[in-house]
Amino acid sequence: MRRATGSWDTESGGGPMSWEAALAAACGLYCGDCEHLDGRCGGCGRVQGKPFWAEEYGAPVCPLYGCCVEEKGLEHCGLCEDLPCETFASLRDPSLTDEQFERSLRERQESLTLRREVGTEAWLRRRGSGGR
Repeated sequence: MRRATGSWDTESGGGPMSWEAALAAACGLYCGDCEHLDGRCGGCGRVQGKPFWAEEYGAPVCPLYGCCVEEKGLEHCGLCEDLPCETFASLRDPSLTDEQFERSLRERQESLTLRREVGTEAWLRRRGSGGR
C-alpha cells in the first residue's frame, strides 16, 4: 500500500511532491481542472487539504483529505480498502444536480482505481495525453 510521501512546501515553493502531483487530489479530482486554482485555491496538495471551501463549510480540512492523508497516511482514496466509504459518497459540491453528483462519484472512483493500478505519475501522464 502506497503511503503519502510528503506535501507541498508552500514556504520555499518546493518540496517532495511535484507541482503536478500536488494537483492530483486525494478524492480523485485533478485540481488543474478547477476554475479556482491559483485564484482562491492552490490545489489540494499545496494547501494540504485546506481548500477555500472547507472553511466556508465549517471544516478545518477537507473531510476526504483528513481521513485519507492525515488519518490513514494514504496518498489518495483509491488506496483505501473502504472506497467508496460514506464520507466519499456523501461529500457533495452543492452546485451539482443529483445526476451530475452521481456522475462525479463514478468518474472519481474510476479515476482512483486507475491511479491505484498505474500510480499517480502515470495517471498524470495519461491525463496529459487525453487518456483517463
